[in-house]
Amino acid sequence: MTINRTVAAVLALLLAAACTAPPPPRSQASTAGATACSHPQGRLGAEKATTIDVIEQAYLCILGNYYGGPTLDARSLLTAGFLALTQEINRGGRDVPEAIMPALTGDRKADWAAFEAAYRKIIDRVPDLRDELAVVTLAGIVAAIGDNHARWTHDVERPLDYYDGDGYGLGLEANVNGSQVDGSTPRVALPPLFVTTVEGGAARAAGLRPGDIIESINGSAPFVDGEVTPAIAALYPEYPESRPVELRLRRQTTGRRWTVSLKPGLYPRDPATLRVVSSKPLDDEVAYVRLTGFTSNSANRVFKAISSLRTGRTLSGVVLDLRGNGGGSPVEATRLVSAFVHGKIIAYQCAMDDRCAAGRTDDTVELLNLPLVVLIDHGCVSACEHFSSAVKDLRLGQLVGTRTGGVISGPAQSYLLANNTLLSFPARHHLGPDREVVDRIGVPPDRYVPLTPKDAAAGRDPALATSLTLLPE
Repeated sequence: MTINRTVAAVLALLLAAACTAPPPPRSQASTAGATACSHPQGRLGAEKATTIDVIEQAYLCILGNYYGGPTLDARSLLTAGFLALTQEINRGGRDVPEAIMPALTGDRKADWAAFEAAYRKIIDRVPDLRDELAVVTLAGIVAAIGDNHARWTHDVERPLDYYDGDGYGLGLEANVNGSQVDGSTPRVALPPLFVTTVEGGAARAAGLRPGDIIESINGSAPFVDGEVTPAIAALYPEYPESRPVELRLRRQTTGRRWTVSLKPGLYPRDPATLRVVSSKPLDDEVAYVRLTGFTSNSANRVFKAISSLRTGRTLSGVVLDLRGNGGGSPVEATRLVSAFVHGKIIAYQCAMDDRCAAGRTDDTVELLNLPLVVLIDHGCVSACEHFSSAVKDLRLGQLVGTRTGGVISGPAQSYLLANNTLLSFPARHHLGPDREVVDRIGVPPDRYVPLTPKDAAAGRDPALATSLTLLPE
C-alpha cells in the first residue's frame, strides 16, 4: 500500500469535491466562539492548534451541512467525543475527578454548552495534555457520524523520507483489505486469510509468496467462527507505526509452517503497479484495461488505451479490471460509463427528505460499441461502485469477481475549519440507477469467482479467465 492512506484519502475527497459543484452552505446556528465553516478557497494556511472553539465549529458544521444532520442525534457525537477524551487521559496513566459526562437533553445548543463546560474543567486540570485531548475529541466526534466518507484531515505533512513511488507497510496484500476491518464496511470475507501479492519490503525479505496462508497475527486468529477479527488490521499499519508484526504462516504447496516478524517500513514499489491505466491485448482480440483509480483525465486515458489496442486489429470486447480501484472522481466514473450507453440515469444524489437529483450520462462521450466485462472485488469502492452499479443496473456488461466494498455514502464536500484543517463529509447520499442503496452493501457480481490460495500460489487469475468466456468469439 502507499505510504500514507490518510493523504491518499484526502486527495480523493478533494478531487471528488472539486468535480462536484458544492451546494451553498446551509445557515447554521452559531454560539459564542464558533464561526461558520466554509468551502476552502485556494491553498490552506499553516495548521494551527485545535481548540474547543474549533471543536464547536466542527460540531455545528456537521449538524448544519451533513446530509443526515437534520435527523442526527447530536448527543451521540458529544458522547463519542467525551469518550475519546477520557480514554486519552487514561492512556497516559492518569484521570481527572471532574471527567464526568454531563447530562444531555437533546437540545443541541444546551448540550453543547454543558459539554464545553465539562471539557474546560478537565483541560484546566491537565493543561499539558491540552493539544492531544482536543485532537482526539474532535476525531471522536467525526468518527461518531458513522459515515465512510466523513473525515477530519489534519497533520498530513509528508515525512521527510517519503518520495513518490514509495510504499509503506509490511510489503504485502492479503485477500482481506484494510476497509474490511476498520469498521467502515461489513466484515465480509471468507477464510482462510492468505497473501495475494508480495510488493516488497519486509514480506519480500522474509521470503513470503502469494498463496501463503496466514494462520495467526500477533498470536490472534484472523477469523473466529467465520468472521473477520480486528487482528487483520495489523497487516495494514499506518505511518509512522513501527512495531513488528508476528505472522504464523503455512505454505500450502509444501505444508511448511513457520513464524516471521515483519517490521513496517518504506519500500520501493514496482513502477508498473503505480500506473493508473495499463493495457494489453488478450488473445489478440480483447482489450484488457486495468484502472486503479478514477483520477483526473482517467476516462480519456482508458479511451486512448482502447483506441491504441484497436489499431491493426478488430476487437471483440473490453475487459475492464477495477479490482482494488479505490475510487476518486465521480465525474470520471460518469464519463467512463457514458462510453457504453447514452441517455440514461446512472445514479441519484439524495437529501435526507428523499429529494433526489438524477445523475445522467455525458452524451458528448463517443460510444465504444464494444461488449464489456468488468472485474470487481472488495477493493472496488466509492466512484468504482458508482460505475459498477450503473453497469449492473443498466445491463451494460457482465460483472465478474466478488462483491464490491460498499464504501459509497456520497460524494464528499470539504469544509475549512478555523485552524486550517479540513472536515469532509457528504451533503447528499448516493443511490444506484434503480434507486437502490449501495453503501455498506456493495454491488454483487454476475459471476462470483473468488481467488483461492491455490490460484494465488500458481499465479492463476480465475476471474480474468472467466471474463474471456463471456465475450463473443
